[in-house]
Amino acid sequence: MIYAHDSLIVQTLSRFIIPLIQLFGFYVLFFGQYGPGGGFVGGVIIGTSLIFGVLVFGLDPSRSAMVNRVLHGDGLGLLIFAGVGGLCLIGGGEFLNYADLQIPGMELATRRYFGILLTQIGVATDVAVTAISIVMSLSLTEKNEEPNGPNH
Repeated sequence: MIYAHDSLIVQTLSRFIIPLIQLFGFYVLFFGQYGPGGGFVGGVIIGTSLIFGVLVFGLDPSRSAMVNRVLHGDGLGLLIFAGVGGLCLIGGGEFLNYADLQIPGMELATRRYFGILLTQIGVATDVAVTAISIVMSLSLTEKNEEPNGPNH
């Protein structure tokens, strides 16, 4: 079980820092095709901000319900990624060939932009949820085990 940090200063600063980290994560996600970044890096930043929130504020019952909802969204990123690829296949092209993405009323450049953006959102979702699930699985292990050595 992860308990809340006992410092009021750390909790107060975290209320300002966590949204800024998440905003930067979304910036990296949405503008990753123009420079360094993208779905993986944006997902890592967003996942890290959520882990930071859990470490600072703990896992009380109301927060654990939110974390469980986030953890249930693990397949959502894969569905978005595979759905965009499937729509490209339905359009008569190759998997993730965004030129064949059939979205009515959009030009080729706009279809490519939305195809890349949706696949990056899918990747970011899976990376963030995986990071949170790793931390949750490590924190919820059995604490009844004896330490393995004199320094523990």
